[in-house]
Amino acid sequence: MLQRGVRANGKAALPALRGAQPLRKHGRSERLRPIYVANREDLLKGLIPVQSHDEWNKDSWRNKPVLQQPDYPCEENVAKVHKQMCDLPPLVFAGECRNLSDKLAKCSRGEAFWLQGGDCAESFAEFSANHIRDTYRILLQMSVVMMFGGGIPVVKVGRMAGQFAKPRSEPTEMIDGKEYPSYRGDIINDSALDVAARVPNPERLVAAYHQSASTLNLIRGFSTGGYAKLDRVDKWNLDFMKKSDEGKLYMDLAARVDDAITFME
Repeated sequence: MLQRGVRANGKAALPALRGAQPLRKHGRSERLRPIYVANREDLLKGLIPVQSHDEWNKDSWRNKPVLQQPDYPCEENVAKVHKQMCDLPPLVFAGECRNLSDKLAKCSRGEAFWLQGGDCAESFAEFSANHIRDTYRILLQMSVVMMFGGGIPVVKVGRMAGQFAKPRSEPTEMIDGKEYPSYRGDIINDSALDVAARVPNPERLVAAYHQSASTLNLIRGFSTGGYAKLDRVDKWNLDFMKKSDEGKLYMDLAARVDDAITFME
């Protein structure tokens, strides 16, 4: 069963899938203590039901009710694009998934903090290296503030490289007195106020794949090429923030982090 944790005030915390609470001493955060601890035995006892191969496999989703699906006008084109997509290499590899699972497990134990951010929906028109870089820089800025204040690692998860679809409550929408098919994201149709552009097009799946691949390649380059190292913390400030109060506060923190790194070296 889930074990109770202890909050900073010494009271027992109810078991819940929450984050961690900071312990404060002399006005500053010392470390984070997990509210709960889950183990593999608990999960196997029913918190996450174990399913057989017949109950879950890579094709079992086809037997489930499906909502929020586009109404493609030509099934032949859908089948053609599906075949093309099946022949393309995966965007994310098994080793990356296992690495993320290990890090999320640390978050669940209160040994790390999970930070997720990104656009509500990516678009084809706003795709650029600068846009990807700036989103990445914001995540880096937020994570270093949280690491410096909380004293634990931060797992950064980007809502990007595939976040193209938009769920809609109705199949159509009224704009300026005219009815259009609902815009479901660039992976499905176009946002232009044109009925023909709003028709779902499966070819957009391929365009979204290639944009996602390019985004991931750039982010991997930033991550492994040294851009995300803490000794570059002062380079992450966005240009429009440099003269703001928030930007000045961040640069002050960056200077303190840089001093700490210099001391450690």
